[in-house]
Amino acid sequence: MSQKKTRFHIPVRSLAPNAITVLALCAGMFGVRFALREEWESAVIAILIAGIFDGLDGSVARLLKGTSRFGAELDSLSDVISFGVAPALIMYMWVLNDVRGLGWLMSLIFVICMALRLARFNTVMKNDELGGEVKAGYFTGIPAPASAALALLPMVLSFEYGFDFLKDPKFCSAYMAIICLLTVSRIPTFSFKSLKIHKEHVIFVLLGIAVLASLLITDLWLTVSFVGMTYIISIPTIAILTYRKKD
Repeated sequence: MSQKKTRFHIPVRSLAPNAITVLALCAGMFGVRFALREEWESAVIAILIAGIFDGLDGSVARLLKGTSRFGAELDSLSDVISFGVAPALIMYMWVLNDVRGLGWLMSLIFVICMALRLARFNTVMKNDELGGEVKAGYFTGIPAPASAALALLPMVLSFEYGFDFLKDPKFCSAYMAIICLLTVSRIPTFSFKSLKIHKEHVIFVLLGIAVLASLLITDLWLTVSFVGMTYIISIPTIAILTYRKKD
């Protein structure tokens, strides 16, 4: 007797989130390609686009009910490359290679810290006991896309300002070390995915988004610099204080 082969069909909607994740991975790799050609602004834009895709894939998966174990693993692997390997190589090719061993060491440590941070995040998401220690609306440490953007902040500031210290490899190495520590730390940072807005404030939020979009189009690097600095300042002044109030 001949046995019929069983064919498994996958809903098309389940492919959409994974496709977005792959696009994020491609954007990260394009960032490296632009860095090899010394097109620094394009390299940063590629990483920012990867961050946008990373923020969309999970939301699209939940919206289309296309979440899967495969998608979760693919997302983590993509994050390590797009927000770990790519920013580290971009910074190394920009100025860190001027201090040779030290610059490569900081790039390597950044990638390792990113991998450790993502591994811890995945563990927390899978373990109910650990997950109970994490409060709604907060991450433990700086999330991967934010770490990547902050690692590139000296470069972004150099596009707008001509300060020599921004291109100093020793300064950038020390700055990368601080970002590495914040990435793997247990410092609470905002999880904007969990934030809830009162219906009376929706119109103001939409207005703020419109203003931000206009500023990004008008002066991209100045706006990105402002957002990055504001995020850094918000960690000790707002995030940690509001986190402690929930105890």
